[in-house]
Amino acid sequence: MATSLFDADPGAPQEVGGGQMTLLEHLLELRYRLMWMAVAVVIGMVAFFIPQVGFTVIGWLLIPARTTVPDFRPQFIEPMENIAAFFRVALLGGLTVAMPVVVYHALRFVSPALTRSEKRWIFPIVLGASLSFVGGVAFGYFFILPFTLSFLLTFGSSVAQADWRIGNYIDFVTRILLVMGLVFETPLLVMGLAKFRVVSARQLLRWWRYAVIAAFAIAAVVTPTIDPVTQTLVGAPIVVLYFVGIGLAWIVRRD
Repeated sequence: MATSLFDADPGAPQEVGGGQMTLLEHLLELRYRLMWMAVAVVIGMVAFFIPQVGFTVIGWLLIPARTTVPDFRPQFIEPMENIAAFFRVALLGGLTVAMPVVVYHALRFVSPALTRSEKRWIFPIVLGASLSFVGGVAFGYFFILPFTLSFLLTFGSSVAQADWRIGNYIDFVTRILLVMGLVFETPLLVMGLAKFRVVSARQLLRWWRYAVIAAFAIAAVVTPTIDPVTQTLVGAPIVVLYFVGIGLAWIVRRD
């Protein structure tokens, strides 16, 4: 019988003793899940390795910069720089396409610790997390990048002209999009923690000050620049989504 990404996992280590697993079985299960995640990402990358597709996506990624500087044309000064930028775009595209599989296998890894009623949430969470990731990427592309690139490309333009390398530009853009995709998973993460009784909405609301500090600390670490504009545009949505997560936590667990 063929094995698919969403089957009953015939090749996965089986639970024993009413859901109890040894350390070795946990490690084997983790390896199995990571293998399928990697396979899904690689399969998702295949379409983006087609030159017409990959370079079209790169063209789209250049649009936010060209909105501010119409003749913006990044340079490449190393033999492999264009190829590395192309691969980075394919990796982000593959991860986006494979997100349902990645989330599904992440949840399946922790499913032995869940009750039967909690396991029913797996597929809704997979759908919600996948849509949230795509929504975060779209938010980063249509909102974060135009503001950030406008600031970076025009700051000090009277002194020096912006002449960026393609590798640096693609690294900056794809990192912002990846971060925003993951940031938009925050409400589901918070809701999941509440649903599985790790935290409650009341506790999360009491921790809002720490959440604000943590949000901007995360933004400072994950953003590729030190400018306050980019960090604020990344940190502020984390705070907003944290409070959205509190609302979802209250819906699934009202205590």
